[in-house]
Amino acid sequence: MLKPSSTLLLFVIIEGATLSAVQPGANIHQPGLTPQNSGTTQGLIAVSPVNPRVVWASGRGGTFVLTNDGGQTWKAGVVPGAERLQFRDVQGVSEKVAYLSSIGSNPGDFRIYKTVDGGATWTMQFENQTPGAFYDCVAFWTPKSGLAHSDSVNGKFPDLRTTDGMTWQDISNNMPPALPGEASFAASGTCVATQGGRNAWIATGGSTTARVLATRDGGDSWNAYATPLVSSPTAGAFTVDFRDPWHGIVGGGDLDPADPNNAATSVSSDGGKSWKLTNKPPVTGAIFGLSYVGRTGSGAGDNIDRAVVITADTGGAAWTPDEGSTWFTLPDVSGYWAVAFATPKAGWLVGRDGRILKISF
Repeated sequence: MLKPSSTLLLFVIIEGATLSAVQPGANIHQPGLTPQNSGTTQGLIAVSPVNPRVVWASGRGGTFVLTNDGGQTWKAGVVPGAERLQFRDVQGVSEKVAYLSSIGSNPGDFRIYKTVDGGATWTMQFENQTPGAFYDCVAFWTPKSGLAHSDSVNGKFPDLRTTDGMTWQDISNNMPPALPGEASFAASGTCVATQGGRNAWIATGGSTTARVLATRDGGDSWNAYATPLVSSPTAGAFTVDFRDPWHGIVGGGDLDPADPNNAATSVSSDGGKSWKLTNKPPVTGAIFGLSYVGRTGSGAGDNIDRAVVITADTGGAAWTPDEGSTWFTLPDVSGYWAVAFATPKAGWLVGRDGRILKISF
């Protein structure tokens, strides 16, 4: 489902606590923000750090950008034959290998491309032939195994899986039945999250209930679980992330400008089976993207493992050090679409007009 238009904004937020769960006197580490030159003025929509040095991003006009030096320099390019498409998601594997997922106005505009030479050439691996399908995002467990998720068509999700990094198979029969009108949101490439070697979660909306679809076996079987986020044809769960097999966060809201007060996040501690609303984040509209700053077992420490950055539209953005009990805002940072981290000290925001900010905790 499409959704955010070219007017989508994304901010990160860091000062001015609006809620108080952090202990008084606690030393809250505020992130640093460093503008970087992407080499393009095309809007950037998704970002995928491979490590602190190698980062891929993608966006409008068939554009991708790549850095091999932590963002000191970026190389921008356009995929031949995709000049009129938008790359709503990117998955970086290495400085040579990456995948792109495109959208457009025609069914065949939903495509998956792969490069194995750092973007010098691209091979189209998938071109949609299903009327009504709309592939919102992709996510990978390994360089050769991943998922592509679509809005529902006739009560089914025509989702795809690759196990060889080359061919994509239909796994719609593995998916749970879709609710009427159930869809996801192609906002920042984060409607699907993968973790470990077999776990994945998909955020949905568009119907009567905002749900999370979950697999524990690499996509062979799935379960659907309700979240407390608002859901309607313009609302739902937009973005999801997990820091380990059990602890995750989902964010969403409503695209309808007449209903701006439903931006919310919800957390799970049982692998996505049940969800509990956090304290209300200080944004309006809908949360389009979010990312954990660290991951459990990364050595970053418990505090940073629970830190999350969220991005919204014109309603702003925020970060929380404690999975939604306390929120902090950062004013005067606007126009960004997506956020992702390689490490707590190496994260990136990408957005309109080719803007990139490095964010470091």
